[in-house]
Amino acid sequence: MKLKDLLEKRKSAIITHWFNLVVDTYPPDTSRFLKKQKDHFANPVGTTISYNLGPLFDELVMDMDPDNITKLLDPIIRIRAVQVILSPSQAVGFVFSLKEAVRKNLKKELLDNKILNELLLFESKIDELGLMAFEIFVKCREKIYALKATGERERVYRAFKRAGLVSEIPDGKPDGMINFLKSDNVEVEPLSKGS
Repeated sequence: MKLKDLLEKRKSAIITHWFNLVVDTYPPDTSRFLKKQKDHFANPVGTTISYNLGPLFDELVMDMDPDNITKLLDPIIRIRAVQVILSPSQAVGFVFSLKEAVRKNLKKELLDNKILNELLLFESKIDELGLMAFEIFVKCREKIYALKATGERERVYRAFKRAGLVSEIPDGKPDGMINFLKSDNVEVEPLSKGS
């Protein structure tokens, strides 16, 4: 029997084990909730993880279509990228926990050298999946930081405007430019050559 056949035969047990390993990366109370709550409205995180792990597993067993994998990884990584309780390695490390789930569910079969060699090739596909997950994670974090920077800029601009420190540039000047007004109670000292 080939590894692919074994993986398909034990798919349900492997995915269940993988799901449990993934949700165990959260604090214990959260982990219990994610495992027990089956209502997808009450538990969107657990549902998203559960819904996408099976098809991800299928992609690994089959041809690994990068577009399909990205579509399946993206919702999981987006959730984990915004959760500050997870470090970057924890956010994407769930991919590698599939190795443990497979090894645990195929313990006896891995005594066969042929199956073990096939497993090493399968695990290299898991490594590829981990790199794809990391790329998605980085893009998500970049977007989060960009949104935070934009929000901070807008907050500072509104504060300056309320304080009367800025005004819009009159027509004829480039759009979006801000004119900082010299306030009577603010002194500007020239910089000396030594500073």
